[in-house]
Amino acid sequence: MVALPQKLSGKWTAGFALDFHTVKSEFVGYNSYGHPEFDTTYTELGSLLKKAKYRENQSALDALAEAASSFIRSRSWGIDCIVPVPPSNMNRKYQPVYELAERISSILGSPVCMDCIEKIKRTPELKNVHDYSVRLKALEDAFRVDKRKARNRAILLLDDLYRSGATLNAISKTLLEDGSAEKVYVLTMTKTRSNL
Repeated sequence: MVALPQKLSGKWTAGFALDFHTVKSEFVGYNSYGHPEFDTTYTELGSLLKKAKYRENQSALDALAEAASSFIRSRSWGIDCIVPVPPSNMNRKYQPVYELAERISSILGSPVCMDCIEKIKRTPELKNVHDYSVRLKALEDAFRVDKRKARNRAILLLDDLYRSGATLNAISKTLLEDGSAEKVYVLTMTKTRSNL
């Protein structure tokens, strides 16, 4: 699999997206409901992520987990545990980031800490919030950390798609400051071409 890892800057020790999400996206018009439509070309990882998220495709999850695990091994981060980012929509029965964390855990032998970070405040789905300052306001005091599980640990914070980094920054700050984590490494499968 060909990937083009992208360095991510934020409140974490080190962070990367394995690749961009798309190659290009061209506006083609409006549908019958007046919504814009686009002809989008995805990267290989972007295509796999789309299949995993919206089609519940297990083989796509396996391929993503293999790519992520290979990248993590190449970094020699010394991960103590994997913490998946809690989803905005907790009511969705299928949570691909949780599934991905379990697969990476199985490959690397690092445990998943599902309850290390807890979302304690309802937030809108941030993909629908385009103003970064509004995102930050929505995320204020949105997470609580279990200090016993984070203290002095090197944590891999895992997410599927990086857009602005607002959620990852909020969680990293909580893990490092409130949870006394030693290090927080961020890994996302893909990254949007725009940070909006």
